[in-house]
Amino acid sequence: MTKEETFRTQVRKVHRLLRLLFALFAITGGVLVYYMFNPSFFDFKSKSETIATVPIEDDFDRIENGIHVRTGLVDAEGLMTVINNCTNCHSAKLVTQNRMNAERWNATIQWMQETQNLWDLGENQEIIVNYLVTNYPTKTKGRRTVLIDIDWYELED
Repeated sequence: MTKEETFRTQVRKVHRLLRLLFALFAITGGVLVYYMFNPSFFDFKSKSETIATVPIEDDFDRIENGIHVRTGLVDAEGLMTVINNCTNCHSAKLVTQNRMNAERWNATIQWMQETQNLWDLGENQEIIVNYLVTNYPTKTKGRRTVLIDIDWYELED
């Protein structure tokens, strides 16, 4: 064999190797693109499941264990009035965390009407205040007792 024939055979081998590598890259790229559109392609042990969904409309005003599920408010007389008038502007959590007496609730409603553009509640105000005072009364004890007899010290830099 001459040097030229040896060179040609080596070039053919390199050419075949490059074609094989290109084919492997093309196949790998195709599999990755397919995987992007179908991620369950490699889930060989997956089981098909049927997931049943319940329309949200059925659960919209559901009461469970005496609690209105959507808002977390206690199911009692005046509940829907509170939901319709209070949760339009803020969360029911804001209502339940502020436990006040009737005088303070009326003052808060007046403040919301003066500064927050709350509409005139009319007869509903009495229903709302009665509901809140009955179901979310003031607590006699706060979160912790007042700190007393503390030996304070200065922090050094």
